[in-house]
Amino acid sequence: MKKFLFLPMAAIICLYSCKQQSNRPTVAEYFAPVDSGVQAAGIKMVSIKTPVGNFKVWTKRIGTNPRIKVLLLHGGPAFTHEYLECFESFFPKEGFEMIEYDQLGSYYSDQPRDSSLWTTARFVEEVEQVRQALKLDSSNFYLFGNSWGGILAMEYALKYQKNLKGMIVSNMMASIPAYEKYNLVLRSQMCKSLVDSLMNYEAKGMYKDTTYQRLIFSEFYNKHLCRLPEWPEPVNRAFKHLNEEIYVMMQGPSEFKTGGRLLHWDISNRLKEITVPTLMVGAKYDSMDPKYMEWMSTQVKNGKSLYCPNGSHLCFWDDQQVFMDGVIKFIKDVDAAKW
Repeated sequence: MKKFLFLPMAAIICLYSCKQQSNRPTVAEYFAPVDSGVQAAGIKMVSIKTPVGNFKVWTKRIGTNPRIKVLLLHGGPAFTHEYLECFESFFPKEGFEMIEYDQLGSYYSDQPRDSSLWTTARFVEEVEQVRQALKLDSSNFYLFGNSWGGILAMEYALKYQKNLKGMIVSNMMASIPAYEKYNLVLRSQMCKSLVDSLMNYEAKGMYKDTTYQRLIFSEFYNKHLCRLPEWPEPVNRAFKHLNEEIYVMMQGPSEFKTGGRLLHWDISNRLKEITVPTLMVGAKYDSMDPKYMEWMSTQVKNGKSLYCPNGSHLCFWDDQQVFMDGVIKFIKDVDAAKW
């Protein structure tokens, strides 16, 4: 009697497993060309309209999956997609279609000089135009944002979440004032003489001084931005390609010292308006408060949190397996309607 019951159950498990596997595209389907004509490794310059003219932004599509398309929003503002290239080692093998993207003003995209372009609202409209050009919609569109990209993702969701399937906010608090307060906590953990020295440079506006820069990297960035003993080449390349003019105008002189147009940005009381499934990612050594990131997951309607115990601001590098396992599971769960 037990054998009789076991066989149907085995058949059910087999059918379920086959059904799960059928959701993933075959290798041929995944790498099928999207565009006709000369193939360019998935790279496409997307035209966008702005109040001061038309420009082009750089995108690169890796793979094809009609169910799961993830658009990556880099930080900065005005860093590049390059420091997110580690996703290429994880998403394709899961069958996820991923799109790398350099926002306007960043290295691989057009770099107009009109300062009126560098506002959060204008960047939101840019993301929407990129979405339309790449034909992403609520049946398949996942938005990932790290740091400034997290600000952009949340702002996009507040206006256009009807177009989203899911969202991942990585290492970005919903309030710059709250971030500043946590920055003071991190400063209090540093040697007082070091902090006094850094503040002396800041008081004099000597942000580009070589000693100040060296101290920022050795005493702050190496502890809270990326904790790997040797920074990965894509991260160094992104720093090399930073558009400093836009970065300083919006963020301030460094990750250690905030300022610029984002100084008073705060949507903490609007998180409840976000109803799309959302994963909030925090890390123990991040420059963003991981407890605050966890709190954010309770404020959105359909939120979950991921904690990286060995990670920092770039936890997809220095706590890579925990980060990738959690993000991949989130995307799969949303895709399977396990929400």
